[in-house]
Amino acid sequence: MLRSFASRYWPWAWLLLALLAAAACWNHAVVSAERTHRDVEQTARRELAAHVDAFEHYLTRSIAQMDQVTMQLKHGWEQSGGTLRLDALYRDGMFTDPAFAEIAIYDANGRLLSRAGRRHAGRSHGIRDRSPASFPFHQTNNSSALRIIVPDGALQANQEFVQFTRRLDARDDGFAGVLALTLDARYLTSFYNQRLLGGNGVVAVLGDASTLRMEEHGNTVTLAPGASLFATAPELGSGVGTRLMPGAAFHDHAERLVSWRHSSAYPVLAVAGMTSLEALAPAATDWTRRRNRAFWLGLLTLLLGALATHYSRGIQRQRVRRKAAHQAYRMATEHGSDGFYLAAAVRDGAGAVIDFDIIDCNARGAYFYGLERDQLIGRRISALDQGVFGTTLLPVYLKALQDGNYEDERQMAGDGRLNICWGRRSIVRVGDCLAITLQDVSERKLHERDIEHLALHDPLTGLPNRQWLVRELPRRLAATLERYGALAVLLVDLDDFKHVNDTLGHGVGDQLLQVAAQRLAALMRTGDRVVRMGGDEFLLLVDPAGEGNDLAELALLAERVLAVLAEPVSLGVEAHRIEASIGISCYPRYCGESADHEALLRHADIALFSAKSEQKGHYRFFDASQYVLLSARAHLKHSLAKAIDTGQLSLHYQARVDVVSGQPVSMEALLRWQHPTLGMVPPVQFIPVAEASGLINRLGELVMRQACAQLAAWRDQGLPLVPVSINVSPRQFSYGSVAAQLARHLAQHELDADLLEVEITESAMVADQVDVQAELTAIRALGVRVLVDDFGTGYSSLSQLQRLRLDGLKVDKAFTRELNRSHEGRVFFQAIVSMARALGMTVVAEGVETPAQMALLRELGCHQAQGYLLGRPVSAAAMAASLAELDNRVKLSLVS
Repeated sequence: MLRSFASRYWPWAWLLLALLAAAACWNHAVVSAERTHRDVEQTARRELAAHVDAFEHYLTRSIAQMDQVTMQLKHGWEQSGGTLRLDALYRDGMFTDPAFAEIAIYDANGRLLSRAGRRHAGRSHGIRDRSPASFPFHQTNNSSALRIIVPDGALQANQEFVQFTRRLDARDDGFAGVLALTLDARYLTSFYNQRLLGGNGVVAVLGDASTLRMEEHGNTVTLAPGASLFATAPELGSGVGTRLMPGAAFHDHAERLVSWRHSSAYPVLAVAGMTSLEALAPAATDWTRRRNRAFWLGLLTLLLGALATHYSRGIQRQRVRRKAAHQAYRMATEHGSDGFYLAAAVRDGAGAVIDFDIIDCNARGAYFYGLERDQLIGRRISALDQGVFGTTLLPVYLKALQDGNYEDERQMAGDGRLNICWGRRSIVRVGDCLAITLQDVSERKLHERDIEHLALHDPLTGLPNRQWLVRELPRRLAATLERYGALAVLLVDLDDFKHVNDTLGHGVGDQLLQVAAQRLAALMRTGDRVVRMGGDEFLLLVDPAGEGNDLAELALLAERVLAVLAEPVSLGVEAHRIEASIGISCYPRYCGESADHEALLRHADIALFSAKSEQKGHYRFFDASQYVLLSARAHLKHSLAKAIDTGQLSLHYQARVDVVSGQPVSMEALLRWQHPTLGMVPPVQFIPVAEASGLINRLGELVMRQACAQLAAWRDQGLPLVPVSINVSPRQFSYGSVAAQLARHLAQHELDADLLEVEITESAMVADQVDVQAELTAIRALGVRVLVDDFGTGYSSLSQLQRLRLDGLKVDKAFTRELNRSHEGRVFFQAIVSMARALGMTVVAEGVETPAQMALLRELGCHQAQGYLLGRPVSAAAMAASLAELDNRVKLSLVS
C-alpha cells in the first residue's frame, strides 16, 4: 500500500522542485536588482560629483581670467591717470572674444566715462548706462577685490549677462570710480553634459549671498522665460556635497540628485543635478530584464518540472510532453531581447556526462552565434566550444549541472564570428537539462570602460594620470623584483610654467602642456609610459631601466628629454621654449627591494627638488644626502615656527653714525635666534627657510613689534632716541600688508613715524614693480624713510631709483673694502655718492672696519657709516647703556 502511494504521488515531487527552482530564480533576480540599483546610484553620484568638480574648475578658471583682465584694466586706468580709452583697446582687438558683451568705466559720481563692446539697435544688450549695482559697495569699501553680480540685480534663472566689477583708486587711494565688465552668462553656464545629466538636468552658478543665480537646463525642461527650476532657493551650504532633493524643491516636481562644489577662489558654487528617473534608468532597465528573465526561467522550470513528472508514465508520453513544452517555450521567448538555450546532458555508458546537446533556442540566441535557429539546434557544446570559445564552455556547463546554477559575465571572442561582445550568462539546472540565458551587456561594458578610461587618464593630454600610476606602479615593482631587473622614474617639472599661464593665458599654457606631452611620448619605448602627474609635472616610467641599473642610459634619456623640450614651440605669432628640471629615482638601486611605490616617487620628488634648488634646467639622481638635507630644512622650519611662538627670537642693534661728527644718527635692528640646543643660529640659515615656507611675514611683523616696543621703552626711560631701521624681505611685499603693519605698531606705541626706517633689497625693487611701488608709496606716506640695503649687488637701475623716490642708499661692504685698495674702487664709490646726491638721497657706507676707510668716506662726501669700527651689534640693554652715555655727554657739553 505504501509503495502504491509513493508510486502514485512521487512524480509530483518534480513539480515541487520546479516551484522551488522558480522561487530561487525570483529571489536571485530581486537580490541582484537591488544590488544593481545601489551600484547605479553610487555610479551616478560619482559621475555627478566628478562633473561638478570639472565644472567648478572651469568656473574658477573662467572667473580668474575675468579677475586678471579687470585687474590689468584697473592698473592701466590708474597708471594712465584716468585717460585709458576702452574703445581704443576694443579696436585694437583686446576684447575679441564674443563672450565679452561690454566693458565700461564709471567715475566717482557714477557717470559713464568710457565704454566698449557689442551693441545692437541703440541699446547695449539690456545694460543701462547707469552705474552698476555694486557701485555703492565699491564707493564705501576700499577693497579692490572682484565683485560678481547680475546687471539688473534680479535673481532670475536664465540671466543673459553677468557683471564683474572692481573699484578704481585715485592717486591718494581715494575712490575714483568703478570698472564694470559684462559677460555673456552662458560663458559660465555652458557646461551642460546631455549624456550625463539627461534631458531634465540642470547646471547652475550660485552666489554665496544669493546675489547671483544662473542656470542651464536640459532640452526637455519647460519653464517660463527667466524662471528658475528650483521652487525655492537651494540651501546647499559651502564646500562640496551630493544629495537627493525631493520633487517639492523643483517647479516640475521631479526628484533630483544634486551635487555642488564651492569655488576654491571665489564666492560662487557650481551646481549640477539630474532627475532620479534618468539617473536610475539603467537600474530600472536591469530590473525589467531580470524580472522578465526570472519569469521566463520560472515558467520554463515549471514546464520542465511538469515534463519530469510525466516522464515516469512512459517514454513516449514524456517525448510528447517535452515537444509541447519546447513549442510553448519558443513562443514565450521568441521575441525577447535575451538569448535562451536549452541544453540536454549527453552521458556515456557509465552514466557520466560527456557533452551537451542544444535541443532548443530562440532566434535571438541563434543570432548571437551568427546562425539561424535551425542551424544551432542539434549542435553539441563541444563543437561550439572548439570552434569559437577554445574549450571553455563544457567545463562551465558541467559545473552548472553539478551545482544547480551558474552566473557570470564574460567577454566573447573578438574575431567577428559572434554578434555579441560581452554577455551576462545565467545557467539553471532543470532535471538533466540546462536552461541558459544570455543577455547582451556590451553597451554597459563599453560605458564602464569609458568611465574607467576617464578616471585613469588626463583629459588635456590623453596621458595616464596619477591615479593610473598608483594602480600600475606596485604591479610593475613586483614584476621587476621577480625578474631581478630594474625600474626607474623620471619626474619632469616644467620651469616657470606659471609665468606662461599668468602672462599668456591658460589657453597657451594648455597648448604648451600638450606639446610637451607629445614630445615626451615620442621618446618612450614600447613598454615605457609617460604620466601627467598634475599641473606642469610629468613622470616617465622606464621599465625595464637597463641592465644593472645602468645610470648612463638614464642620464642619456634625461639629457634627451631636456633637449627635445628645449626646442622652440610656435604658438600663434610667438615662439616659446620649454625648460625643465628632472629628478630621477631607480628601483631597487636607491630604494632597496623592500621599498614600495610611494618611496620610489618620494625619492624622485626629492631629486627634483635638489635639481631645481641647484640650477633649473638640469637633472639629478636621488641621493640619500638630499633626503637628509630636506629633513634638516623641515626640522629647521618647525623649530623656527616654534621659536616665533616661544620668544626665542630677539633684536640686536648696530649703530649708524654721521661721518663728520661721529655721532650716532640711527641704528639697524638685526634679528637673532638663540636656539635652546643649537645655540645661536645665523640669519643666513633661517631667513631663506622663512622665505621659502611663508614664515617671513610672521618674522617681519615680530621685528616691527619688538623694534617699536623697544623705542617706546627707551622713550619712557628718558633716553635720547635715534631712528631704528628694520629689514623687509621682498617676500613680505607679496602679502601686501607692510605699510598697514607699520602703521598699526606705530599707533599702538604712540611713536613718531620718523623714528622708524625700512631697508629693502634691490631684488625687491625689480620684482612686481607696480605692487612694490604702491607699498613703498604707502610706507613713505606714513613718514617712514625707505633705504636700499646692500646697494650695488643687485640689478636696480637709475630709473627705478628715480621712480620709487627712495630716501637713502646703503652701499654694500664690498665697495667699502675696495675704497683704499684700488683706484677703481674709489671711483665707483664716488659715482654712487654723486648719483645719490643728485637724487637727494642719503648715502650710508656699510662694513666700515678701518680708520683709513673712514677718512676716505669723509673726503668723498659720504653722509653716514656703519661697521665694526663704529660698533658691533649689541643687545637692547647694551644699546640702552650707549644711549645713556650719549645723553650724559650731551648734558655735560651743555653745562660746559
